[in-house]
Amino acid sequence: MVIIKSPREIALIKEASRVVAKAFERIAPLVQPGVSTAYLNEMIDKFVREEDAFPAELGYYGYPASVCASVNEVILHGIPSEKQILRDGDIITLDLVARKNGYCGDAARTYLVGICGERQKRMVSIAEECFYNAVSLVKPGVFLGDVCHAIEATAAKYGCTVARDYTGHGIGREMHEDPYIPCYGNPGQGMRLKEGMTICIEPMIFEKKNAVRVLKDGWTVLAKDGGLTAHYENTLVVTKDGYEILTKLD
Repeated sequence: MVIIKSPREIALIKEASRVVAKAFERIAPLVQPGVSTAYLNEMIDKFVREEDAFPAELGYYGYPASVCASVNEVILHGIPSEKQILRDGDIITLDLVARKNGYCGDAARTYLVGICGERQKRMVSIAEECFYNAVSLVKPGVFLGDVCHAIEATAAKYGCTVARDYTGHGIGREMHEDPYIPCYGNPGQGMRLKEGMTICIEPMIFEKKNAVRVLKDGWTVLAKDGGLTAHYENTLVVTKDGYEILTKLD
């Protein structure tokens, strides 16, 4: 069931989303060669708690960290580790959910680490372009299928593929609410967007094929062919005449 949020609820989701955006602003300078993903997790946990919020991924169905840290071929749910040290040419996605006053904000960013080539820069750029092409369509009355189709069509333009088994979602009191928002869809199909919906649009892009495998830890999902992956996500609210992205600072 899709929950249309009241102005009060939207304000609370906006505050939780601000915490996420602020944490990303503070972590970005720390994403450097020689840094472990465990250190980034530790610092993000600190930044979120300093805002009187809680890193909602910690303990979610047993997930053992405060942020998902997915490097290179890992598309999502990478577990931070002291043993995983970032190097020049890596790309890393940090996916963070903050809960504050009972409501959640969620976003993901893929960062370039140190000196990167055009291949890495291209993947980060494509994921962001997929997001912005999709979100540009958001307004009341638009079919969700149109938004989802824009993600896949943009990725395909560059010869990339999209995640089939993992999706964006609604958000509010729960991290994941209806509707589910795939990275693919058919124009003119699906539910129509309504004012007051709070949703997370999150293109998950594969450099090559989108076949995946899950590691024995039960969380880490990576491209089976070893190609690069990128992921870009924001929480937004459907407004009277369009949308507002909540997980970006003014």
